[in-house]
Amino acid sequence: MEQERSTQPGGEAVAPARLESPRPECGEEPQHPNPEKKQRCRFDGQETKGSKFITSSASDFSDPVYKEIAITNGCINRMSKEELRAKLSEFKLETRGVKDVLKKRLKNYYKKQKLMLKEGNCVDSYYDYICIIDFEATCEEGNPPEFIHEIIEFPVVLLNTHTLEIEDTFQQYVRPELNTQLSDFCINLTGITQDQVDRADTFPQVLKKVIDWMKLKELGTKYKYCILTDGSWDMSKFLNIQCRLSRLKYPPFAKKWINIRKSYGNFYKVPRSQTKLTIMLEKLGMDYDGRPHSGLDDSKNIARIAVRMLQDGCELRINEKMHAGQLMSVSSSLPIEGTPAPQMPHSRK
Repeated sequence: MEQERSTQPGGEAVAPARLESPRPECGEEPQHPNPEKKQRCRFDGQETKGSKFITSSASDFSDPVYKEIAITNGCINRMSKEELRAKLSEFKLETRGVKDVLKKRLKNYYKKQKLMLKEGNCVDSYYDYICIIDFEATCEEGNPPEFIHEIIEFPVVLLNTHTLEIEDTFQQYVRPELNTQLSDFCINLTGITQDQVDRADTFPQVLKKVIDWMKLKELGTKYKYCILTDGSWDMSKFLNIQCRLSRLKYPPFAKKWINIRKSYGNFYKVPRSQTKLTIMLEKLGMDYDGRPHSGLDDSKNIARIAVRMLQDGCELRINEKMHAGQLMSVSSSLPIEGTPAPQMPHSRK
């Protein structure tokens, strides 16, 4: 559940995290001073002019691999949507998505192929698993600033980054203790009923179940993993507020995460306005599967976006964190970060 406000209920400000500047893409096409003078393009030892292939040698390049990638990128930039789809189909790659997504997908395919030949391996497998979490919380119509949100659904989707399959899921409803009665607006939005939360455990009890489930999966011990969310608010706002209400310290394993909106925007080079869940799915050529604002269904759809991004060559890395109670960005220039093994946080005094 992601919202666009910048102030927590109760007047507590959340420091905005800046959108990371996209990393310079390895082998991006250089800008030529004369736009009319087109470069020739290479596709696996062949050159193209437009979409016609001719044989040539790249021996005149000082760095052949990256020069080839740059020239190939230039050719891809000039291809029509139909040509892009035909080439993707030839390599048995996904052909759905808007033109910019198709270009990015094809560029990364060639980039991976060439770098694998050069380096022997180019597989992004730093994290063994990604835990996608999308909380649902109590809410009122109009989102009044004084209203304090409490988590009422805690879902986790476990994505295996090697198989690109959802390996398991966890879902528990949570009984709110501050505003025990759900509003009609909340029930209609989330599909969560009053009876479901009345019969549910409290947040500390559910959090312990989540941690026990993660331990059974050997996350942070045998396997490297990280948390991924749709936006900043799940961790920086909803979990932060809930831990204070439940008199728990903020759990260390949830202090750093991947904000997929930021990753998507940087990777596909689109503005924040195009990084909402339904828009990301649409741009990737997918429909929403399930019930919107169901925490578990939202998490599964976020996982589908993550899979497509990994297939397209994106390196999903931690890009946000909580530090001293404030939301902060994690620079892409810093060493790659993992997530500690989950442990139940101590109680607040």
